[in-house]
Amino acid sequence: MKKKLLFSAVMLIAATTTIFAQGNGLQGINDATNMVTSYFDPGTKLIYAIGAVVGLIGGVKVYGKFSSGDPDTSKTAASWFGACIFLIVAATILRSFFL
Repeated sequence: MKKKLLFSAVMLIAATTTIFAQGNGLQGINDATNMVTSYFDPGTKLIYAIGAVVGLIGGVKVYGKFSSGDPDTSKTAASWFGACIFLIVAATILRSFFL
């Protein structure tokens, strides 16, 4: 008798949990999408600001090497310029993918 009562209780609990778990989660997915896309504008602006600071620091570094007559100036300038371009393009591409 106790086994039947325990089995009935377990089946009742299992049935009610599936009833309350109805839905496909579409509202949760939409909320998550809206939250993630709301961070892209401030994130993009932050990446552009970091790029500006890195660009200024790199420009000063290249100017210092150029002024001192270092033969490695062109390599430093190319790597600095490539890093700035990568940062700007990466921010733009991420934005275009996700928005």
